[in-house]
Amino acid sequence: MSDAIWRVQRGEGPLVATAVHDGHAMRDDVLSQVKLDDRGRLREEDPFTGLWTKCAPTRVIGLRSRFEVDLNRPRDKAVYRTPEDAWGLTVWKDHPADEMFATSLDQYDAFYAAMQAMLSGIVAEQGHFVLYDLHTYNHRRTGPTGAIADPLENPQVNIGTGTMDRRRWGHVVDALIEGLREFDFPGGKLDVRENVKFRGGNWPRWIHETFPTSGVAIAIEFKKFFMDEWSGQPDPAAVDAISDALQYSVPFVMDAFNHPRLV
Repeated sequence: MSDAIWRVQRGEGPLVATAVHDGHAMRDDVLSQVKLDDRGRLREEDPFTGLWTKCAPTRVIGLRSRFEVDLNRPRDKAVYRTPEDAWGLTVWKDHPADEMFATSLDQYDAFYAAMQAMLSGIVAEQGHFVLYDLHTYNHRRTGPTGAIADPLENPQVNIGTGTMDRRRWGHVVDALIEGLREFDFPGGKLDVRENVKFRGGNWPRWIHETFPTSGVAIAIEFKKFFMDEWSGQPDPAAVDAISDALQYSVPFVMDAFNHPRLV
């Protein structure tokens, strides 16, 4: 297996899309210690988000499972050691050696160093950047035949903005929400709401702390209405429609982004 835990496609312009939880692969030493089966891991990963990054010229896609290293958590929580770290799941057969976790944290550090260099380069070229931070989330946690979580508290698309300066970037967020809501999604317009289920993780928090006036990262979480979250079986038409909706939103976002507010 390659040592790389992410893949970058560098393009022109200030728009970036990332899918840090798209990966499912693991290093051999990690996989040998995992008790959780493939399907159990897949349920908490974000399949298809890598595909959806094609809405942006610059794309960053995670290649490893978040159960190896979670790039959207703070460094001290980036490796799951206990069930409490992992939605109550027993991840490991035994107690893996600290060296295994240390290697994963080295990868974590390498990712953030590479992203600082890449995003700094975009700022040097463009003056600023906007980043779509793409994720998915579960809504049938009681089992494959269990009840669907209350739609009032689980929008189809949750926009997480809890770590940004909304006075500076709120008009960009509003434009994204408008674009996604306006898209003619099969079966009806998308339910898109802000900070209902999630407010954004460490990845956007780090971006806003590192690039406070030149970068904005918007956490975009799609409820897994486009797939069976227990079997992993997707609805291909819905997967493609989400990709189209993201692409449709780009002109809205870039028009707002290119007309900054004075704060």
